[in-house]
Amino acid sequence: MTEARLVAEALSGSSSAFERIVRRYQRPVISLIARMTGDVALAEELAQDTFVKAYRRLQAFDTTRRLSSWLFRIAHNTAIDALRRAPRREVPLAGPGEREGPHMAAPARSDPVEQEVLARALETAMRELRPEFRAALVLRYEEGLSFDEIGHALGIPEATARSHVHRARKDMARRLARAGWAPPE
Repeated sequence: MTEARLVAEALSGSSSAFERIVRRYQRPVISLIARMTGDVALAEELAQDTFVKAYRRLQAFDTTRRLSSWLFRIAHNTAIDALRRAPRREVPLAGPGEREGPHMAAPARSDPVEQEVLARALETAMRELRPEFRAALVLRYEEGLSFDEIGHALGIPEATARSHVHRARKDMARRLARAGWAPPE
């Protein structure tokens, strides 16, 4: 069923239509919020808030746009509000028992242990990004949205969405290099 039809049915009072919307977009919304907040439990709670807000504002949805972009925008704003209310916390560059620094060279082969260490380094670098940069990266590379859709979801112009993704990638590369994951020369 098309998004526009689901929205129309939900607006006409069909709770099952809105339940289908939630089922279809719950995982991507939780993923975006979890990436932004670094807390899966909080992300699940904020995702519920997102869908409640979406339900209350469903009549404002522009059916010429993608429903996912509209939901991501609500989720993004909900996460930003939660991050503003939360106390700031420092995130160390290395996890417990890990060493920081340039001694950690990028793996030459696909070693599962090194892959896991690299995955943790990527997660740490993602958590250190500004929330709007994290959101832009998640929407681009995990959700596959276009820059126009990212702009709509984040409430920014398309050019700014491009800039956020570009800056986020550069910042990630800088952080990973500082943690010893520089590309081979």
